[in-house]
Amino acid sequence: RTIIISHLGDDGSKSLAPVLALLQNNLPIKMVESPDDWLGVMDELLPGEIYLLENIRRNPGEMQNDKTFAEKLAGMGDIYVNDAFAVSHREHASIVGIPKFTPGFMGFLFEEEVANLSKVFNPEHPFILLLGGAKFSTKLTLIEKFINLSDIIFIYGALAHAFFKELGYEMGQSLVETDTSLARQLLNSEKIYLPIDVRVKNGAEVTMKHPDKLKRDDNILDVGLDSVEQFSEIARDAKLILWNGPLGRFEFGFRGSTDAVAKIIAEHLTAKSIVGGGDTLDSIKSLNLLEKFSFISTGGGAMLDFLALGTLPGLEALK
Repeated sequence: RTIIISHLGDDGSKSLAPVLALLQNNLPIKMVESPDDWLGVMDELLPGEIYLLENIRRNPGEMQNDKTFAEKLAGMGDIYVNDAFAVSHREHASIVGIPKFTPGFMGFLFEEEVANLSKVFNPEHPFILLLGGAKFSTKLTLIEKFINLSDIIFIYGALAHAFFKELGYEMGQSLVETDTSLARQLLNSEKIYLPIDVRVKNGAEVTMKHPDKLKRDDNILDVGLDSVEQFSEIARDAKLILWNGPLGRFEFGFRGSTDAVAKIIAEHLTAKSIVGGGDTLDSIKSLNLLEKFSFISTGGGAMLDFLALGTLPGLEALK
């Protein structure tokens, strides 16, 4: 008899009904909709039956990691399996609370994530780290971790803007963090490569510019063609590429360089490739290239935390 716990969205407002509909195609499964009815449902199940609990985040005890709530959840089963790698960086009741009260194990997907991501701790060389996205501060730990392990680190997207600002470049209307001082210590590293050209929007006009040539009304929204070509040339001999984060502002439709790099890695390079991050995966999916990457991580923040720290709260809880 099996109980499935999961969530959808950030705050519990969304329903798992679409997930239930899909699972019912193959499994004898029902949903327990009200949080008031969750506890004790195991007594109602017949052998072979499955209950899906409605969005676990509807119970305030989940995100508060309430001990009493976790203990009650644990009392519903004999064995706990965590196959939710993507949220195992969260100290929530269903992730770190339940294993305190009942034997816990990794699921198959979780095991696969740990096995594949751990390869970068003893990588084949040349090893290239490619980082995009918006917030430099969230990826600083990762850069510090891999500055010695990697051979080259390409920093693109708004992450690069922190370096441009520290170099004294005009940033115009571009997205950049208020405090960029953390980038200062990395400016002189020979391993770090920044974009050599950028795609800039000013009013209705979109042009390519060198990053040190921006004007006050310019807004950097993507990496330029020369930068993509530079990556392609340098990465030609790579044995392993780790990629997280888009190169441009996806939400504004600037995905050209991200798509281009995805095609280069998938179709023109022989390196093993490990990729994660929501917008990055959207690019790869839209190009039908998923099968051409060595490993696709389901984790965004969890992937970054595992790579930076070598573990996660959810993994430690199972130990």
